[in-house]
Formats: sequence, C-alpha cells, structure tokens
Amino acid sequence: MEWETVIGLEIHAQLATRSKIFSGAPTAYGAPPNTQACAIDLGMPGVLPVLNEEAVRMAVKFGLAIGAKIAPRSVFARKNYFYPDLPKGYQISQYELPVVAQGRIEIELEDGGVKTIGITRAHLEEDAGKSLHEDFHGMTGIDLNRAGTPLLEIVSEPDMRSAREAVAYMKKIHSLVRYLEICDGNMQEGSFRCDANVSVRPRGQHEFGTRAELKNINSFRFVEKAIAYEVQRQIELIEGGGSVVQETRLYDADKDETRSMRSKEEAHDYRYFPDPDLLPLEIDAGIIETVRKTLPELPDEKKQRFIKDYALTPYEAGVLTSSRELAAYYEDVVRGAGGEPKLCANWVLGELLGALNKNNLDINASPVSPAQLAGMLRRIGDNTLSGKIAKQVFDAMWHGEGDADAVIAARGLKQVTDSGAIEKVIVEVIKKFPEQLAQYRGGQEKLFTFFVGQVMKASQGKANPAQVNALLKEKLR
Repeated sequence: MEWETVIGLEIHAQLATRSKIFSGAPTAYGAPPNTQACAIDLGMPGVLPVLNEEAVRMAVKFGLAIGAKIAPRSVFARKNYFYPDLPKGYQISQYELPVVAQGRIEIELEDGGVKTIGITRAHLEEDAGKSLHEDFHGMTGIDLNRAGTPLLEIVSEPDMRSAREAVAYMKKIHSLVRYLEICDGNMQEGSFRCDANVSVRPRGQHEFGTRAELKNINSFRFVEKAIAYEVQRQIELIEGGGSVVQETRLYDADKDETRSMRSKEEAHDYRYFPDPDLLPLEIDAGIIETVRKTLPELPDEKKQRFIKDYALTPYEAGVLTSSRELAAYYEDVVRGAGGEPKLCANWVLGELLGALNKNNLDINASPVSPAQLAGMLRRIGDNTLSGKIAKQVFDAMWHGEGDADAVIAARGLKQVTDSGAIEKVIVEVIKKFPEQLAQYRGGQEKLFTFFVGQVMKASQGKANPAQVNALLKEKLR
C-alpha cells in the first residue's frame, strides 16, 4: 500500500520583549535560576497580570506579514493543567478567539516549485518554567526564570506532506520572525521550537489518520529526523495489524527515535475558560495601521528585488535573503565595491559563507566586514589583484591583518600588469620546457593550460591572467 504523510506544525516563537507578557520581570537569557521570576510569575495569591503592549504589537506585525486577519477583539483564557514548573496550575493562553487567524506563507519545494501553507492561527501565551533533571541526583530542580516569557504560538494547517516540506516551512517562519525582529530565533536557547503533529493515511484517502504529537523539537535537523522516524513507525505499526494511538511523544536525538510521553489531551481536558483577571484584548484599525508602517521589506519581496536589480539566480537570491543580516551584508558589499553585484555574490556565497560555516560563526560575527570585502573586490576590479591572490588577501583579512590594501602592501601581492615583465616570464618558461613546446606546436593544444599554469607559478600567481593568456598564445605561435 502507498502511504501519504500529513504534517502540521505548532511553532513557539519567544517574543523579543524586554519584560514578560504579564509582569515587569526581565526576559534576558542565562540568569541564575529563579532570579528573574516575580510574584506574578510565581502565582502568588492576590497578584494580577497586566498585558505587555509590545507583545501585542509583535503579534500584529506577524499577522500582517502573513496576510492574516487581525482580530479586533480577542480573549485570554486559562489552560488548566498541573506540572511542577507551572506554579499557578494553569497557563494563560488564547483559545477560541486568537489575535491572528487565517494567514499563509509560501515555501519552495526541492523541485523548484512553490507550495502555499495555511496558518490557522497565531496566538499569544505565556511560557512555563523549566524542569532541570541533569544537575540533581534523583531529584528535579525547577527554574522559573522562563515562566511568563511571551510566546507567539503559530499553528499551521495540516498541509505538509513530507519531513522536508515541514523543515522548509519551519525555516521560512524562522526567517520571517527574524526579519520582523520579533524573535531572535535562537534555537539553542529555546527561543524557537516546535511541536509536530504527524499522521499517515492510504494515498487517496480523504480522512486523516490518527496523529501523534512530537513535542519540543529545537533544530531543523531534528525535526526532519523525528518526523521521518515517526512516519516509518506508524506505517510499520499499521501494516503489522496494529493501530496508531493519539498521544504525545518525545524525540530522543541520541537514539534517533520517538517514545511515548503521555496520552494526547483534547481541548476539553484543559477546561479552558476566559481569564477573569484580564479584559478582552481590543485592537483598533489605528493600531494596525501604525504597526503596518513598521513592516520591513519581507524575504520574498527582497528575493525578487535581488533577482531583478542584481541579476542573481533564484538560488543565489534565496540564500542571500535567507536572513536579514546576510542580505544587509551583501548590499553593503555591493555599495562599497561600486557595483559588480554578481562578483560580490560569488564572494559572499563562496569564500565568506564557507569560512563562516567552517568556523561555526554567524554573519554578525564575521571577522571580515562588508567594507573590507568591498575594498578587496575593488582591487580585483582595478587589476591590482587576481582572483587567486585575492583568496590569500581574504584569508589574511579573516585573521586580522587589516584591510585589503594593508595586506597587499605588507605581503607584496600586487598583481603584475606590466606586459614586458610578463613576457619575460613567458620566454623563460618556454625555454624551460622544449619538449612540451614541440608537442604543442605539433597539435597538442591542450598543453596550453600547462604553460599557463607554469607562467602563473613562476610569477607566484601575480601575473594578470588575461594578459598571460593573450601573450602566451602569441609567443607559442
């Protein structure tokens, strides 16, 4: 039997506010345990939550970016459940009336096609604390610093049909929230994580199969691996005569498997009801228009502009606009280099990203600034540097030896463009290889590249390649 996978994602994006969603406690990461939790976060008797206006603006900003409806009136509810890191015994969230509903984004498929993924809703809620199991022998520690941190939960339609589509969607949302500057997207710190709802059904069947929810996955690679494992588990279970149970499962990255945590709760299990301590959230048209004016150029728009204005391929433009910071770096290089957008793209996508990936660095931590890279590319443009020597200059700049001009001067790397000097090197090379010369003149024209290589080697890579080619052809004749 052929099986079809059905996937929906619930992404939790931590909003980049300086204080929590219902209290004035700070949200900075890395503080000692329980030093950033106030009486409201601890659920002390008599305290009252006050909604953080900036969190609302960020939610509206996201809704506008995905073409969603912004609810003029939404309601906060209490989601009741017991867990040690939830001091109040309930989580304040939104249920029936979320602030954002009915949006969509487009993802690019592996074959170059485009697919629209529906976004059912995006609602505001508070995060719970964190249980720490590793640091205590036979006990669990509770850190409530994260309790009350504002989250935007982004719930997709079950529109994805493969693990790779799910990863593409998650990456698109990750890029978008960073472009909007509403979430730092730091997955290692838990600022961006997701739950995946996964089911399978016979291909052609309209009804959905029973789903399992994979909880709290915090990397793109693990999302793909967890879904792939779960799909195979469900198929083998059904084909073996069993049936899938609706449940919550945990992905164990060390063992590359999912395992059961608990039976999956339904909405009625949480006994949702409107929070009596919070008024309905009302957002008028004026607030929405004010937020709309703060929208940046979004990733898809920027990609199309890069293709049109810089004559880049869709792939090149897609990579360069994958993050707001990388796109800004590239455009700074183009401006600094005085044009040559294709050359700039080649260096940013090749040498720069290669070095960043090798050293596990983000673009913001690049040792080579846009101005430095642009300065080096200007020296390629005015024939001071050959492409080969430029790689040496880039490496020197990466290791802190100054800008391109300083490196060229210190290392004596200026390209040789004097025809007389190049001709002299060519004559010496030809004299050195009489046998190859005879073979070339006898019709073995492939040896031309041999002579080019020998001339460049003799000039320590400093000879202008175009001039070498032209003068060498003349001398070999």
